[in-house]
Amino acid sequence: MDLTPVEPLERITAATDDLLATAARLDDADVRRPSLLPGWTRGHVLTHLARNADGGTRLLTWARTGVPSHEYPSMAARAAEIEAGAARGAAALRADVRESADRFAAAYTLMPADAWDRVVRWTSGAAHPVARATDARRTEVLMHHVDLDAGFAPDDWPADWTSRSLRAVVASFASRTDGPSLHLRASDTGDRFGAPDAPTVTGPATALLAWLTGRTDGTGLTGAAGVRLPFLY
Repeated sequence: MDLTPVEPLERITAATDDLLATAARLDDADVRRPSLLPGWTRGHVLTHLARNADGGTRLLTWARTGVPSHEYPSMAARAAEIEAGAARGAAALRADVRESADRFAAAYTLMPADAWDRVVRWTSGAAHPVARATDARRTEVLMHHVDLDAGFAPDDWPADWTSRSLRAVVASFASRTDGPSLHLRASDTGDRFGAPDAPTVTGPATALLAWLTGRTDGTGLTGAAGVRLPFLY
């Protein structure tokens, strides 16, 4: 049975447009300042987002044509590309993000309905229907928009994406040896995630997701103190 994209192109484009609006306020000095990611400047984050779009484009092309077109040649090559592009000026970084996003959108538009369920392999080794690449792209843009540390915060994340991402993160923890068993309660929506008999952490949905993904230390959440989390993104 044919799958559909996890994320409509319109939502990916809207998230990208919001990020580019933030990037438009950054000058050459700003993009050389630290991001929220250890060891990365804002230039690293913007370069990563551009190369991620190109990686997603290659996965979509692989699924559409049947010709393997890998996300990245290797994790080492991915890191080298990010490092090589990080020191560029603000205008060049913005143009790269915009143009790579346009390439992704063009590849998305070319996808026939029967191609979304074709399985491709990410650089990590994980194999999934290529429909997952649409969710992965929106996630990268929304998560790393926060990492720019330039005014866009977890509270700005869309509710639909936040709820789905909470479920995905909890499921990811359950499959890892270093992931804690947790029961999350979103105080603003009433949603619950995880094992009911596990220790409960309570707070707004966006605050829970920001904590689980290492964007905050959990201050303001009830039950988060002392919980050790693996880094996800």
